[in-house]
Amino acid sequence: MVLSAGDVFTPAMRVDVRGKSKGRGFQGVVKRWGFAGGPDSHGSSLFHRRPGSIGTSTFPGRVLKGKKMAGHMGDKWVTIVNLQVVDVTDDNLVLIKGAVPGHKGGLLLIRESKR
Repeated sequence: MVLSAGDVFTPAMRVDVRGKSKGRGFQGVVKRWGFAGGPDSHGSSLFHRRPGSIGTSTFPGRVLKGKKMAGHMGDKWVTIVNLQVVDVTDDNLVLIKGAVPGHKGGLLLIRESKR
């Protein structure tokens, strides 16, 4: 028995879509977390896109876990919930209203919404 998209999905049905987000490589705090950065003028020469202070005072004397810092951005599994199926075509295309994660032509997991 062969399943088609029309057997599983119907128009107006709500679905969750899961995919890998676009990878952006190693990024600084301004692009990765939206930090403001330092001033462009008035004596600032080396502080334009840096994060600022990352630690506390003498106590606890370390950088706390989970601190937003520069690093690898994207290329993670993302689930967009409660999207609406607009139509299911005869050639097994599922048309979904809204944005889905990943590159064009990327693989997606589409399942019935749990909400």
